[in-house]
Amino acid sequence: MGKPDADDPGLPDLPPEWGRIVVPDNASGLEAEAEQVRRELRLSPPTRAAALPLLALLVAMVTTLAGLTAVIWAQSPRSAVSAPTPTTDTPPADLIGQAVPAFDLVDEGQPVPLRGLLPAVIVLADACACPAELTSTAAVAPPGVTVIAVNADPAVRVSPPTAPTTVRTLDDPAGGLRAFLRLPPRTGVVTALLVDHAGTVLKVVPEIRSTADYEPELARLTG
Repeated sequence: MGKPDADDPGLPDLPPEWGRIVVPDNASGLEAEAEQVRRELRLSPPTRAAALPLLALLVAMVTTLAGLTAVIWAQSPRSAVSAPTPTTDTPPADLIGQAVPAFDLVDEGQPVPLRGLLPAVIVLADACACPAELTSTAAVAPPGVTVIAVNADPAVRVSPPTAPTTVRTLDDPAGGLRAFLRLPPRTGVVTALLVDHAGTVLKVVPEIRSTADYEPELARLTG
């Protein structure tokens, strides 16, 4: 058992407000007090109160990081879904040798059967005010070959090029020729279609750059 340390000689005096303090002879005598102190520390309201702000701060940090990650992911480029590089339109190879359908073009509101104008070089200028291409085509077309300017610029309609061949400026409001060629109009681009007297497609030029693109087939239009 212990005894008051105030009776022990050589020890300094303790504050009187501490009361009478007994020091046990064996340290195991303090086990009950130590366990009570540990239990009070675990259940202490100040300890729980201090943990709540830390938990709230942790949740806020996780939410912020998740939001930043979503924004960065949405703005970052993705090679897997990048837009394809546009390529020059090419005519379907299966058109060569096919017969042109019996289209009706329009001249000032009146239907004009396409087959009645064959053989012909059909110039689709619906996306280009390009009188030079029409003039060049009419200049190299052999006699007896009709040059048809489809949806040409109004300036071309007023002043058609002078050439020893027939030039017709017609409309295709239904878009039948474009649908047949499967070539959409492109700004600044003139497309040519060469059809012989039997209505057979000899050549499709998606973009006229020079008359050399189709001159070898011109002679075959009347053959």
